[in-house]
Amino acid sequence: MVRIISVIVALACSSSFAFAKAELENTLCHTKASLAPSIDRIEPPFWWVGMEHSQVEVMLYGEEIGLAAEIDSELPIVKIRKTENPNYIFLTLETKQATAGSFEIELTFNPKKSLSITYELKERTANSKNRKGFDSSDAIYLVMPDRFANGDLSNDSTDDTVEKANRDFKGGRHGGDIQGIINHLDYIDDLGATAIWSTPLLEDNDARYSYHTYAQSDLYKIDARYGTNEDYKRLANEMHKRDMKLIMDYVTNHWGATHWMMQDLPTQTWLHQFDDHNGKDFPVAGYANSSYRQTTQMDPNVSQIDDRYAEKGWFVSTMPDLNQSEPLVLNYLIQNAIWWIEYAGLDGFRVDTYSYNEKHAIAQWTKAIMKEYPNFNIVGETWMYDQAQIAFWQKDSPVGAIQSYNSGLPSVMDFTLHDAIMKAFNEDEQQWDQGMIKVYENFVNDFLYPDIDNILVFAGNHDTNRINGNGLYNGDLAKYKLAMTLVLTTRGIPQIYYGDEIGMAGNRDTDGDGDIRRDFPGGWNGDEINAFTKPTDYQKGFQEFTKKLLNYRKNKEVIHNGKLLQYVPENNCYVYFRYNDDSRVMVIMNNNPEEITLDLKRFKEGIENRKQGLDIISGDKIKLDKTLKVSGKTSLIIDLDDLGSGPRWF
Repeated sequence: MVRIISVIVALACSSSFAFAKAELENTLCHTKASLAPSIDRIEPPFWWVGMEHSQVEVMLYGEEIGLAAEIDSELPIVKIRKTENPNYIFLTLETKQATAGSFEIELTFNPKKSLSITYELKERTANSKNRKGFDSSDAIYLVMPDRFANGDLSNDSTDDTVEKANRDFKGGRHGGDIQGIINHLDYIDDLGATAIWSTPLLEDNDARYSYHTYAQSDLYKIDARYGTNEDYKRLANEMHKRDMKLIMDYVTNHWGATHWMMQDLPTQTWLHQFDDHNGKDFPVAGYANSSYRQTTQMDPNVSQIDDRYAEKGWFVSTMPDLNQSEPLVLNYLIQNAIWWIEYAGLDGFRVDTYSYNEKHAIAQWTKAIMKEYPNFNIVGETWMYDQAQIAFWQKDSPVGAIQSYNSGLPSVMDFTLHDAIMKAFNEDEQQWDQGMIKVYENFVNDFLYPDIDNILVFAGNHDTNRINGNGLYNGDLAKYKLAMTLVLTTRGIPQIYYGDEIGMAGNRDTDGDGDIRRDFPGGWNGDEINAFTKPTDYQKGFQEFTKKLLNYRKNKEVIHNGKLLQYVPENNCYVYFRYNDDSRVMVIMNNNPEEITLDLKRFKEGIENRKQGLDIISGDKIKLDKTLKVSGKTSLIIDLDDLGSGPRWF
């Protein structure tokens, strides 16, 4: 860690003075030292040797430290930048030729006042650069830590954070934490998930609704109500012991109004600022709300005012929008992201509101991360309603290339598939544009994506209605099975939302965000039901099905990266195959309430010469000679590989 070593004063404070004057000189030393500026923050707090990003821009913050007349360093100084705010210095240091150790930096204010700082360079973890990120062989379990499990009662409320625990309030802090996740890693592992995406864990010091932690107040500190930085690192280590991967939810677009810099901005260009609400009571001056029209980012006919308010407007009044075209801001975000990967041993990022960012700046940020870690993975939240608009944001997109744009973003989120899932399984009759045709048509547009295996597929997350909630599946296990069959066997990287695997309900439209973010039963002492260890019969139906599919998928490579062959749905029944040269799986989803009979001649291209297969859901052998009867609202996952070849989980 960075340590403030000493305040060096005039030679009058030297020990060479006579012993008789020692007491007087000691008083003089303290007086002069008190006149020297001090450092309150240094970010990043330390760095590493051997980094691709070898020129680290160290931010020094303290009252009037920018008044330093001279700066010397044992590490080569590449650049010194001071802003209009005298409380900041941005010092770029070259670390390329350095070895791990401590290095002195001295700020001189006048002959009698100077400040000495020690900055540390650490050794990197072996092979850190080549760490492998999450991919289509993984299945991601999304947790909202405040609502998952409370493993440490002592940090439910802390002295240094404003909002205190109140489990009776849906929008309040409930006490879930990192230790709670660690305590239940075996549950998630046994379920069959191989990666965890946690919503943000960095400090959010808002007075209310801080549990979601998207309005961050300190980018180098885990929120104390979740634990410590060391706890987060321990979570990653415990996951790696189980061959699981940790994905951090990273926010580049905005910070919280309570972020410590908001009271003392390094420069007025740090934020996008407007004069729409001058004189009105908002947490931070300069607020104007985003229009949320992300399509302006690619609209060739966009007006300047629409472009400005969509991209530069604030997400909400308590989330100031960062000006990433300011080099200091962009580099701060790049370094912070790299710091967390290196420090905690991360395996991926999910980037919040990716398509709200300044598109050229966020491309620079993304490419800088991927340059440092070429095998890493980053998925961006690209919440749009058209495949071409989502595909625009993926690396090497032919859509983006029309406008000479390349984000460098490896993965995007398939929101159009999510939207189809929300409706299709409630539509019992197939019409021209209803039922399973919605799902089929989504995959028709796969040609728009340059890397279709690296796309996140999901039926719900912390911002969408619960699929088992009122107004959607209403706890209908059959519909859930159809949806999970699709999510866990189609192309891409599947993600499931905590609680869906036990049939958890919730509707944000009628009962707010807190209703889709309920506490996981059994995560708190005294819970009447413990779905981790003793699920109810209702919960068990969802849980056992999810576990069976996830564990089958884990070891079935053709589902990870095989090709997709699909057939136009008939009678609201959708059939597709995942295949490669050596392996084939046939997936059937009968969304019709009635039993149907499939003529298997139609699927000869997919079946090839197989005569039978094994349905991994029921465990039954399926003959593939002429016809196949499929019960209403039922799915089959038929493994067509040699039934005698090797062990099978199912």
